[in-house]
Amino acid sequence: MIPSLTTFGELLLRLHSSGDSRFLQTSGYTPFYAGAEANLSVLLARLGIPAQYITRVPGHDLSLAGIAQLRGQGVDVSNVLYGGQKLGIYFSETGNHIRPVQVIYDRAGSAFSELKPGMIHWDDVLDGQTHFHWTGVSPAVSASAAEVCAEAINAARNKGINVSADFNYRSRLWQYGKHPREVMPALLAQCHIAVADLDACHVYFGLETDASRSWEQQFETAAHALKDQFMTDLQALAMSFRVQEGGQLMYTAALMTAGKAFFSHLKVALPQVRESIGTGDAFAGGLLYATMMGFSPQDTIDFATACGIIKQSIPGDWPLFSKEEVQAMMSRGINTRISR
Repeated sequence: MIPSLTTFGELLLRLHSSGDSRFLQTSGYTPFYAGAEANLSVLLARLGIPAQYITRVPGHDLSLAGIAQLRGQGVDVSNVLYGGQKLGIYFSETGNHIRPVQVIYDRAGSAFSELKPGMIHWDDVLDGQTHFHWTGVSPAVSASAAEVCAEAINAARNKGINVSADFNYRSRLWQYGKHPREVMPALLAQCHIAVADLDACHVYFGLETDASRSWEQQFETAAHALKDQFMTDLQALAMSFRVQEGGQLMYTAALMTAGKAFFSHLKVALPQVRESIGTGDAFAGGLLYATMMGFSPQDTIDFATACGIIKQSIPGDWPLFSKEEVQAMMSRGINTRISR
């Protein structure tokens, strides 16, 4: 069967403080359409994988403009659900290597947060699909959105579809009275492929690693614990890291599959970063693409890392690059020469 992907999550409008201005001093905002799952769908579509995006948005022009942009990137939006009154919004200001990026959410009462089980006909939506992807953002938005996420995962499992997830812990979103540890373990236990980070492993499962050990050792400890104790169906787990090396902060990654760890050959110094938002989604999308295409484990983690690296050079949330650019990054690393 030809690989195909369905993603499920909230489409957002991002308003970014112009230039390098803080919220307190900005004179305007630059709009981008966004959402972890939408970002990943865009990448898979651009890489040639049929990618379907499922969400719920109002039927007004702000939403329709975002849906049109997704369609323009090759994403299948034919099963998007329309209803409700509000499109989720988030505001962002640029960070740097002194202070972090700041995000303010305005998502309460959004059309997506008001989703209820039974609204989406998952058996029809998932017909003929090989992979289903979700992230920890959706269960954080509302209790009912978490229920719909569980409904989708169960439908995918019943159809024999590969389920993938990005842990994506967002502390400011969990506002409906449940701790993530009450919700996420049951959902993640049904996943075959996952992208995680050490902090989310601690929040969701109570896993701790020894901070005095190397990042490679911490990764292997967490990966084995997840597979052995909590996610027994897990076939592949990947994490990206920002690590100190030679006096510089570097971006790199690791993959655990079939009980063996693989570490990316690619690294980039973070002072070259243009945009950090969406990096994890590009990394997860690269991992999924390489897995779908049957890449070797080493090529899989190198491809995913290259996707994460390139995204950090692109403003906005969407990973607007090609497979050829990823392959060039894998073979030659960063190239600042003019392409002409």
